[in-house]
Amino acid sequence: MVYFGGLDWGAGGHAVCVVDEKGAVALRIEIAHDAAGLAEMRKKLGRLAPAGDIPIAIERPSGLIVDILVDAGHTVVPIHPNVVKACRPRYRAAGGKSDPGDAYMLADILRTDGHRFRPLTPNSDQIKALQAQVRYRADLVAERVAQANRLRSLLESFWPGAARMFANIDSGISLAFLQQWPTPESDGGPTERRLATFLKAHSYSGRRTPAELLARLRAAPIGLAGRAEAEAKGQLVRMAARLLAELVSELAKLTDAIEKSVADLPTGQVIMSFPRAGRICAAQILAEMGDVTERFLTSDQLAAEAGVCPVTHASGKSRGVVFRWACNHRLRAAITCFADNSRHQSPWAAQVYKQARDRGCSHPQAIRILARAWVRVLWRAWKDGKKYAPELHRATQSLNHALAA
Repeated sequence: MVYFGGLDWGAGGHAVCVVDEKGAVALRIEIAHDAAGLAEMRKKLGRLAPAGDIPIAIERPSGLIVDILVDAGHTVVPIHPNVVKACRPRYRAAGGKSDPGDAYMLADILRTDGHRFRPLTPNSDQIKALQAQVRYRADLVAERVAQANRLRSLLESFWPGAARMFANIDSGISLAFLQQWPTPESDGGPTERRLATFLKAHSYSGRRTPAELLARLRAAPIGLAGRAEAEAKGQLVRMAARLLAELVSELAKLTDAIEKSVADLPTGQVIMSFPRAGRICAAQILAEMGDVTERFLTSDQLAAEAGVCPVTHASGKSRGVVFRWACNHRLRAAITCFADNSRHQSPWAAQVYKQARDRGCSHPQAIRILARAWVRVLWRAWKDGKKYAPELHRATQSLNHALAA
């Protein structure tokens, strides 16, 4: 007997359904997301058939539940939520939704259209570790920006000069200044002599003299907060500066760890060999692409996953090209960042960008066009495990010959 499974996952529990080759329900259970529930799921599936004989369709291609299914020996087949949504009218006219119903629908889609989807091949342990680091770093960067904006807004309400004294409010010297002088009256207030001593103690770069920094501080509007308000906000400034300084410090440590991790991976060295790819950007690209070369059979598939090629709608005499929304947004951000940086080092990349701009494309459009061109080269290097070599890049060589002539 051939079976097909579907699992609709949730935060607190999961719905599982297994159908046979004719679509009849062979098993339907709902389990809690705990050790007992997951053990019960493995036990009941094992009674039905060996794990290798029950492929499981699921919308989310990662997470603990996926790891458990793979570890048990099941073939996991990811099905995009948009596909599930589009198939829903095949099963119910009213358009209703339920977890058991979606589990059955996933299992039946796998039964009827399973040949259209590729089974999940997990990345290596090193790539999973890198992905966790890179994604958490992105969250910390967003939190750093949010914290810095909160601190700046707080200072603008009663002491605007302190927010504008240094170039970046989340720099080490700026945060140290705010912890020592959270209000204009704290510690007697900053004077030129005190500021000079402070800057020397914190190894300030010396781009501006103490007199210039004080002039910038005093040129800002003067706050009108009362004593009680200023003292209260000063305590908040000191607290926010301390928290932000700790966040910046931990972010720097994580960045160092990511740079070391990607440099130690052979595939990481391949991506780092591209012009201006750097280490963090290369790590972001590698974390989302992974190291399973069967995942993207063509460069077109990678371009679609990265969202750097548009979607075409054509019917009869009408044809439209629209922006691709359904994609891996993290991968798109990483590849477009690399493409934007590459044009400052690669003459070929600069020419592709310029030609796009000359055709009337906006900057983001031109960068996506350049990213699409880079994806072809990136995909081939990733598949072959070979570093980027400008002398083997035909487009670069053609441009070099044209310039030489």
